[in-house]
Amino acid sequence: MTELLKNGGIKKLGFGLMRLPQNADRTIDIDQTAKMVDHFLANGFTYFDTAYTYAGSEEAIKAALTTRHPRNAYQLVSKFPMSCFNPGDDKEALFQTSLDRCGVDFFDLYLLHSLNAGNVQKAEDEGVWEAFKQWKAEGRIKAIGFSFHDNAELLEDILKKHPEAEVVQLQINYLDWEDDNVQARKCYEVCMKYGKPVIVMEPIKGGSLATLTPELQAFLKEKNPDASSASWAMRYACSLPGVAVALSGMSTMEQVEDNCAYMTDMKPLTDGERVILDEVTEKIHALPFIPCTQCNYCVAGCPMHIHIPFMIEAINTTTVFNNKPGSMNGYLFGCSLGGKPADCIACGKCVPACPQHLEIPKYMKQAAEMYADC
Repeated sequence: MTELLKNGGIKKLGFGLMRLPQNADRTIDIDQTAKMVDHFLANGFTYFDTAYTYAGSEEAIKAALTTRHPRNAYQLVSKFPMSCFNPGDDKEALFQTSLDRCGVDFFDLYLLHSLNAGNVQKAEDEGVWEAFKQWKAEGRIKAIGFSFHDNAELLEDILKKHPEAEVVQLQINYLDWEDDNVQARKCYEVCMKYGKPVIVMEPIKGGSLATLTPELQAFLKEKNPDASSASWAMRYACSLPGVAVALSGMSTMEQVEDNCAYMTDMKPLTDGERVILDEVTEKIHALPFIPCTQCNYCVAGCPMHIHIPFMIEAINTTTVFNNKPGSMNGYLFGCSLGGKPADCIACGKCVPACPQHLEIPKYMKQAAEMYADC
């Protein structure tokens, strides 16, 4: 698997199975998913990415892919759930659950999911890395890797300690390339330093770089009338040396068709096109963002236990990128951790805690109105 990634043995578009089409009752539409899978494979793409924590995704890919196509027709990737793994939990049972859900005997690539400062020590203490090496020795994993959400310094520490990690999955897109929180460029450079192929997640930033504002979409159409906004973002990620695959979380056949069309014979960005995306980045940064840095200082003192940064990020995604559907995962996850914006009592304790001096109660009222139907 690693040799395929290093040597360009697979096409660079990966099917992210996080945002699959849904029926009216919010269950995954298996028939539509199967059609999307078939179109993806028919166009020569073979890389599928799921995870233990993607609700219904592993079961859906069993129904839509693994029971319908030969095992050598695709690469299947899943992830060990670091976010819900607690000390003493049965690692083997969690791993086998994913294999059973997916209906396979092995994963081509298996990742520690979402390593960050909050769980990297847990992985060490609980022997997760050792379990991964054992599963690989048994043939139930073909390659070991991890997805990462933290700073470049921590990433380098992990790669120093764990040379067995063959692949790193990073959040990379043209808007986050120089972002101080995401540190996309810095993390990418660490991977290149250690010779690790990169799998790109969020190349379209949860769909936000596909929607954009009408003005920005018009700007890109003026530069290339035939290119979708999503194609600009995907080509940016895939043009970086060392990027093996870029994942697109596809939820409609239209998205599959568009991605397959421009990725079948993907042309790297030209220098002129990079300048255009630099202009788009400047224009986005000039839009009225709520300048939350996600420091979380506001959360500790909130009597209603509202995870405020998730709510502000959802507002930004909806208002700046015209992408309310893309904001829902973060909003609902934030609500699952504590209170909802509608629970805010406007006590004001969050305001002096905020280094940016944001009027947080005002934004919680805005979020409550914006997501009143959720």
